[in-house]
Amino acid sequence: MFDFLEDYDLLGAFWTTVQLTLLSAVGSLIWGTLLAAMRVSPVPLMRGFGTAYVNIVRNIPLTVIILFSSLGLSQTLGIYLGAEGNFESLNFRLAVLGLILYTSSFVCEALRSGINTVPVGQAEAARAIGLSFGQVLSLVVLPQAFRSSVTPLANVLIALTKNTTVAAAIGVAEAALLMKEMIENEAQLLLISAIIAFGFVILTLPTGLILGWVGKKVAVKR
Repeated sequence: MFDFLEDYDLLGAFWTTVQLTLLSAVGSLIWGTLLAAMRVSPVPLMRGFGTAYVNIVRNIPLTVIILFSSLGLSQTLGIYLGAEGNFESLNFRLAVLGLILYTSSFVCEALRSGINTVPVGQAEAARAIGLSFGQVLSLVVLPQAFRSSVTPLANVLIALTKNTTVAAAIGVAEAALLMKEMIENEAQLLLISAIIAFGFVILTLPTGLILGWVGKKVAVKR
């Protein structure tokens, strides 16, 4: 029943999915943290940019962002991200970029919810002893915000793992693209769907359980 799987690189496709997830997660965490800092910044221009970015980007379908990364940045503007001439590598990098741009807006909101749990008095005390906004944020607020945001960030990571399937729209050889190819070539729709679904369960279920446990361990006791 599973003999047809020998003709397909199932593990390779899921490895591409894992790479997409990890690279996008790191980029989203960095850019999302910067956006969260902008959203609580005392500078109106930065606060306005952060608010506008989050409200606009998270309401645009991910498919549109991924396609724009490919058609807009690469084919129209000639931005190749150091992968000119390598179509497969270029699409992978563009998919990572699109996922970062989209997911960072959700990371920002998860972190901002954590920032809101930090007592205002702590920030005021830090400013009273002469710390700048950047120092207050990095030394007092963000460390506690990250600890309070582990569970929401875990949910964002799980959603990101599933969102990597959209990268198939620009030809990235991940699990969803392989599933499409397998369904076209084999008369095993239910079995193929079950296999791919089980693969994503293996990727996401342990992530949720582990990060949920970590979130309980590091949560700030108030």
